[in-house]
Amino acid sequence: MAPLVLRDIHQPPSPPWWPPAPGWWLLLAGGAAIAVAVWWWRRRKATRGDRIAALFDAEVNTGDAPAVQLRAMSALLRRAARGIDPGADRLQGEAWADFLDAGKPAVVFGPDAARVLMEAMYRPDATAADADRVRSIARARFIEWMSR
Repeated sequence: MAPLVLRDIHQPPSPPWWPPAPGWWLLLAGGAAIAVAVWWWRRRKATRGDRIAALFDAEVNTGDAPAVQLRAMSALLRRAARGIDPGADRLQGEAWADFLDAGKPAVVFGPDAARVLMEAMYRPDATAADADRVRSIARARFIEWMSR
């Protein structure tokens, strides 16, 4: 009898790289969903900040008199403060001034700006310089509180 010739085992060809397996399609879809969600979240956050700033500017610009502008700034800050602490809108004097700077590493409002915000709106001699001095810091604080 003739010797039996044995051949080595044939390996099947490696799978093609395209189309990918179903798991890769799921991974790709999940990654795309996460990317869209992150984009949507960032856009929503930026749009919200713009809307909050526009609300502040619209409310403050309703009056031409500095006392009216200061009154609007104070009302907006007190409204936003209720979101931080429900009793914050009833704070008076030094307690309100401390609350305006609470959580900040440095004093932003300080006694000068807080005094202008609390008292100048009731005085007929409130100047445009007073309103301009307080406006930028009040706007920044309002946006910060409303964005939480």
